Amino acid sequence: MKKIFFLMLCLFVFQTTYSQPDTGQVYMFCYFKDNGQDGLHLAYSNDGYTWKSLFNDSSVLKPTVSKDKLMRDPCIIRGGDGKFHMVWTVSWNDKGIGYASSTDLISWSEQKFLPVMAHEEKVRNSWAPEITYDTRKKRYIVYWASTIEGRFVSTDTAAESKYNHRIYYTTTKDFVKFKKTRLLIEPSFSIIDATIQQDNNRYVMFLKNETRFPVEKNIRVAFSKKLTGPYSTPGKSITGGYWAEGPTAMKIGEEWLVYFDKYTMAKYGAVSSTDLINWQDISDKVTFPKGARHGTVFTITQQEFQHLLFTKKF
Repeated sequence: MKKIFFLMLCLFVFQTTYSQPDTGQVYMFCYFKDNGQDGLHLAYSNDGYTWKSLFNDSSVLKPTVSKDKLMRDPCIIRGGDGKFHMVWTVSWNDKGIGYASSTDLISWSEQKFLPVMAHEEKVRNSWAPEITYDTRKKRYIVYWASTIEGRFVSTDTAAESKYNHRIYYTTTKDFVKFKKTRLLIEPSFSIIDATIQQDNNRYVMFLKNETRFPVEKNIRVAFSKKLTGPYSTPGKSITGGYWAEGPTAMKIGEEWLVYFDKYTMAKYGAVSSTDLINWQDISDKVTFPKGARHGTVFTITQQEFQHLLFTKKF
């Protein structure tokens, strides 16, 4: 009887603490706080507009790799194997990124350091990595921003501590063996925080123009017929006059939502579009956990959501 009572109490706590989404999937948001030293945070949403932190906004995974042991800019996707795969920034100045996988978002594999830029002697950093699963070739593309001293000097404004980033990538089928690192896009300006979504038979890249003089600091969009490019010249800013970074995007029905970190204002904003051309600022309609920084949106099933709550809390 005690066990039955305890299980009923658990279900009651779940139902009163977390509202249950009505759709067949739950929108999830992984993010970091402060400098990323305490690790991975999770939030959920019923509608893509109101986001609520899980587990009292406590970290569900502490970083262990790299000398700095940070977990900034986490990106989680569901892979072709059904598992959740995550990459993140491990340090402000390192030649690699972090990687781990999970089946439930709570129990994670041993964290690995992926030395994706170890071959570049003059590389300064490896920031904001992302993963996209290539359904056509059954492989993953992992991409990130790096500055290599002496590269792209014609567009080096010597601003931002002389960082002059470009987006690089590698591919893998198992996160054990990786192909040679290559340049993914060259827009003729410093670029960070790229994220790619598939839109029917094309790919959409949302990226940050990092130019400081004259100031840009905005999110733009580029397109390609192939996941690994070539990508079109990025269009105009879709985020207006905000200093924006860390875009993450998803499509709900016919509406594209792009969330971004208004990092100088310490809060999140968003824009929406039905055609990826005309954008509307909906920042006043979205809410995120206080202190959330540069995260990624993805989806899980209702069953996975319930298991996530049960596994973590009890």
